Amino acid sequence: MVLTPEEWVRQHFVQFLIDVKKYPRSLIALEKQLTINNRKKRTDILVFNTDGEHEIIVECKAPSIKITQATFDQIARYNLKLNANYLIVTNGLEHFYCKMDFEKETYIFLETIPDYN
Repeated sequence: MVLTPEEWVRQHFVQFLIDVKKYPRSLIALEKQLTINNRKKRTDILVFNTDGEHEIIVECKAPSIKITQATFDQIARYNLKLNANYLIVTNGLEHFYCKMDFEKETYIFLETIPDYN
């Protein structure tokens, strides 16, 4: 497997989730497929809670890619199907953490995500 810049970001972010935030490796899935509008898409990182529900979606970009509103729109479209509580967008240099507010149909930016408990 070739270590692309995006894959480098993905692998480092998985290690952050495991080593720093203490998420169990068994709750983390890479490149999970989903279908949106009859088109097959893949989440970069999907973290489940202990009930098997979607907890966190992480969208990884290469460090050379600037994170824009379009990046958030992409992860928000995925979340219409997945209903995860947290959305994260990272290019390895910048990280944006959001908590979903399903009642107001928006997201709130956070400094980081909670540790696994």
